[in-house]
Amino acid sequence: MTEDKKRGFAGGLTDYGDPDFAAYLRRSFARSMGYSDEMLGRPIVGITWTASGFNNCHRGVPELIEAVKRGVLAGGALPLDFPVTSLGEVYLNPTSLLYRNLMAMDVEEMIRAQPMDAVVLVGGCDKTLPALIMGAISAAKPAIVLATGPMSTGRHKGERLGACTDCRRFWAQYRAGIIDDKQIHEIEGNLATTQGTCAVMGTASTMAILAETLGLMLTGGAAVPAVHADRLRQAEASGLRAAGLVGSDLTFDRLITPASVENALRVLLAISGSTNAVVHLAAIFGRLGLELDPDLLNRISDETPVLVDLKPTGAHYMEDLHAAGGAPAVLRALRDSLHLDVCGVTGKTLGALLDESDPWVDPAVVRPLDDPISPQGGLVALSGSLAPKGAILKRAAASPDLFEREGRAVVFTSLDDLARRIDDPDLDVTPDDFLVLQNAGPLASGMPEAGYLPIPAKLARAGVKDMVRISDARMSGTAFGTIILHVSPEAALGGPLGLVKQGDRIRLSVAERRLDLLVAEDELARRRAAFQPPAGIDGTRGWRKLWRDHVLQAEQGCDLDILRAVSGKDRSA
Repeated sequence: MTEDKKRGFAGGLTDYGDPDFAAYLRRSFARSMGYSDEMLGRPIVGITWTASGFNNCHRGVPELIEAVKRGVLAGGALPLDFPVTSLGEVYLNPTSLLYRNLMAMDVEEMIRAQPMDAVVLVGGCDKTLPALIMGAISAAKPAIVLATGPMSTGRHKGERLGACTDCRRFWAQYRAGIIDDKQIHEIEGNLATTQGTCAVMGTASTMAILAETLGLMLTGGAAVPAVHADRLRQAEASGLRAAGLVGSDLTFDRLITPASVENALRVLLAISGSTNAVVHLAAIFGRLGLELDPDLLNRISDETPVLVDLKPTGAHYMEDLHAAGGAPAVLRALRDSLHLDVCGVTGKTLGALLDESDPWVDPAVVRPLDDPISPQGGLVALSGSLAPKGAILKRAAASPDLFEREGRAVVFTSLDDLARRIDDPDLDVTPDDFLVLQNAGPLASGMPEAGYLPIPAKLARAGVKDMVRISDARMSGTAFGTIILHVSPEAALGGPLGLVKQGDRIRLSVAERRLDLLVAEDELARRRAAFQPPAGIDGTRGWRKLWRDHVLQAEQGCDLDILRAVSGKDRSA
């Protein structure tokens, strides 16, 4: 057996040209940490340390890691935590997505470089779970996901509040002049009152549920609140299972298959999950040489009802979903349309796990198939002359009366232009217009969550609550509105979105899955010839240069081209 194949501290030795010396030196330094001979002989389970003073969602990570260590030790392995990039959603400039791939590279390389036989991937905040999964796929070592869990709701004057759907609702009221400075300050202090990720079906909760669906975490692990004792028990059980994964072939690159991909898409639509999940799933699948097919997404959406009554499309919060039966309750409701023979980190099939799960469900939170929130899935993919390579709409969080219409484009050429003019009382805009934001895509701006364009102040004060909004940006999974996102190619590449001018006519048809720019081709040809790309993300050095040189568009998950698998058969690229 070569050194590379050995377990524990004997695995993946540092290369000094003398393997025996490398092993001797490593044992010597390991002994300086106080490990006994018995511990030095155990296999190693790594644990990602994603806590940071800039990441409120991960405030509970240290306690989770201690619980994971209990499980690892009980399983006969040695737990070693190690730091990786921590992505605190609201603390990163210009946007957290710009750093998701950096974190994925960090995770991949640290798993590969350090002597660990399995790894527990601890994280929760929006881009963290995708980054952990992407890195673990490429590292191809046994792994298991442990989500930090959603925060609990707060209270304000008798009303239950949860970040961040309620924060957006109150901010819209503040912009409309319905509430004043004192009230918004009071609300600010009651929106996020515990550790954990957003309390609604935002991106963090969506990705946790999809990780469970894909079989990458233990059953029931997605919805447990961050402050609940069950979260610590889930951590301990995850550590125990990670020890059991040592030497197995249950690696993410083998567990995620076309069948489990289809399951994930169906669950995404049934929970009316975040639009960001489409970008993250495309990136995850791309690590395996797989594609996220928009036609498949639409087909599944048309036949999959929305079953989960959670904000932003319903009334409840993630802590209610946990009490209602969690992700297993959703999976059981969809059982007849899922591939039940897929296998996960437990080594059991999805069908077997559902047979073992508690059959109780609260139908007020997880609706039965014959009484859905909506008869169709939460998301729909669009294409057309304005979005040749696609766009996405969260129709479950939109206004149906805006689905079939033609409107005049009110164009903002950048995020700065939007901030400068959106509340100008002289802005030429009506409720029937389409707000268009350009140059907010991956190359131009790092694709921030700016697609939730605010209703112009003068319209908000007049009672307008929704308009058609179009951009190459993303939006928070906690947001509500008729908002068309991820338009590709992005404006900065000279895609049709970048050619839209003030006053152009745009046609939206959700029924036909179309988004079209109603401008003559000869005029568009003149505009293309005169097109000048914006400066975009500064790509002169370091990580941002890698981003500028290698980032892909939204339909390929905004991953770096150098990190994707070449094909479904070659999963090591």
